Amino acid sequence: MSRIGKNPINVPAGVTITVSNDNVVTVKGPKGELTQAVDADIIISQEDGVLTVSRPTEQKRHKALHGLYRSLINNMVVGVTDGFKIEQELVGVGYRATNQGNTLDLVLGYSHHYVFQLPTEIKVTTTSEKGQTPKIILESIDKQLIGQVAAKIRSLRTPEPYKGKGIKFVGEVLRRKAGKSASKK
Repeated sequence: MSRIGKNPINVPAGVTITVSNDNVVTVKGPKGELTQAVDADIIISQEDGVLTVSRPTEQKRHKALHGLYRSLINNMVVGVTDGFKIEQELVGVGYRATNQGNTLDLVLGYSHHYVFQLPTEIKVTTTSEKGQTPKIILESIDKQLIGQVAAKIRSLRTPEPYKGKGIKFVGEVLRRKAGKSASKK
């Protein structure tokens, strides 16, 4: 059995999960609604507030999909109850982030601004307090979407290993390099 796939998913109060005939899982909760199409071979059953995902055979493909869909459905349940939050900080002189609604405006040391239009499912806030690095805070119920957007924002100026300048996740540990050493005479 898959170590991840065999774990049951506890469905909290206030969350309803429906599985249609064509294996589309819909999760409704206090924060919103998410849907996910599941492979036709994967079996999803729900009893007494516990959802289980099982596979029909021990084929390699079924083993891979078993854990995958269990994780996706669990992320949907967590998303509609608690939501997901990603914080990023801009390290560098003159780096700034501002937002108006869902439009993110980034100044990253280039000759131009980056204006980034975020999907409507993501809520963005920016903070820039004196003496601290500017921060971008993303919140959403969809873990896959928020991760993809955060990775795209980070790719605009990835942290470099010498001074650590760039966009990094809060708490991320960067591998630093020593600079050029003085020549020995």
